[in-house]
Amino acid sequence: MTRAACLGILTVALAAQGCGYALVGRGVNVDPSIKRLGVPLFKDRTGRAGLDQKVTQKVIEELLKRGRFEVIQDRTGADAVVEGDLIAYTETPAGFTPSTGADSRTRASRYVIMLIADVAYTKAGEKEPIWSNEHFTVTDVYDVTESSDGLTDSEQAVDRMTTAFARRLVGEMLEGF
Repeated sequence: MTRAACLGILTVALAAQGCGYALVGRGVNVDPSIKRLGVPLFKDRTGRAGLDQKVTQKVIEELLKRGRFEVIQDRTGADAVVEGDLIAYTETPAGFTPSTGADSRTRASRYVIMLIADVAYTKAGEKEPIWSNEHFTVTDVYDVTESSDGLTDSEQAVDRMTTAFARRLVGEMLEGF
């Protein structure tokens, strides 16, 4: 490689460092004074039995995996609180299969499920949240199958969706994505 080419590459590399580009979310948005994080039971307006407990538990598990906080299930004694209101849960048919035999009706063979929540991460004593999203939305798709392994296809999809909900929520609120 010629000296001019090396100099050109070095110049471009140095210029790129100062251009202001950076990976979004590579830093952590955590106030060092926050040691105990409260995660009270999410409120549920969806009517889906047990969804509030499943979402709350998945959020707690995801926070514990991060290892940054002592996580408690109450506001009392917490330095900050993660609160959520599950606003809507829908299960919508998205694929159809014609029936065989005497029954000629078309049946749903694929569903899209969606969970919408209003969530906030707020430091104790503050009115304004550190992070919030009034329409935090997560979806999943599942196919209806004939096999039976103890959980229905819908329950498996809800489990996947609540896990994805917790991962994304904790990632966004702590890493600033």
